[in-house]
Amino acid sequence: MANIKSQIKRNRQNETRRVRNKAVRSELKTREKAVFAAVDAGEPTDEVLRLAQKRLDSAASKGVIHKNEAARRKSRLSSKASAS
Repeated sequence: MANIKSQIKRNRQNETRRVRNKAVRSELKTREKAVFAAVDAGEPTDEVLRLAQKRLDSAASKGVIHKNEAARRKSRLSSKASAS
């Protein structure tokens, strides 16, 4: 347990950010699963793909994931969607 006042505050901030980032990452997984489910079902993927890419860009701009990771995941999603 931290004894220094600034470190106690830093721990509180880190916990808040961890929970927020966890929620964003969870939503990313959900959006990607929706794209894969639409591809498997043979449904149109335009809207779900657009939403997934939007969330990936948002997460990358906020620093939750790296911009190259967002680009890689968007590329994989779009190639899956176009292959169907």
